[in-house]
Amino acid sequence: MSTAATSTGVERRQVRKVAAAALTASTLEWYDFYIYGTAAALVFGPHFFSGIGAAAGTLAAMATFGVGFIFRPVGGLLFGHFGDRLGRKRLLVIAMMLMGSRRS
Repeated sequence: MSTAATSTGVERRQVRKVAAAALTASTLEWYDFYIYGTAAALVFGPHFFSGIGAAAGTLAAMATFGVGFIFRPVGGLLFGHFGDRLGRKRLLVIAMMLMGSRRS
């Protein structure tokens, strides 16, 4: 077996591995949005926005869903840019700290 044939086989395996990982991550991300959207429509309005009425609470819950849906790619662009410059591991830690932080 020649070196070119071997490297092509390795490259194909790597491409398949990357494609499978990307498909899995994308599927999980869209499933997350599906679950959050369903919960926003059915549960979040009455429980988190109970003081403003049922219809307005559902609209407020769906607005938070919309804001997350719109700003997710913006965050990806921002963190992707700085991740390339500063290091992805450092930005991953910063993102996890931002998601885990809570103000009382």
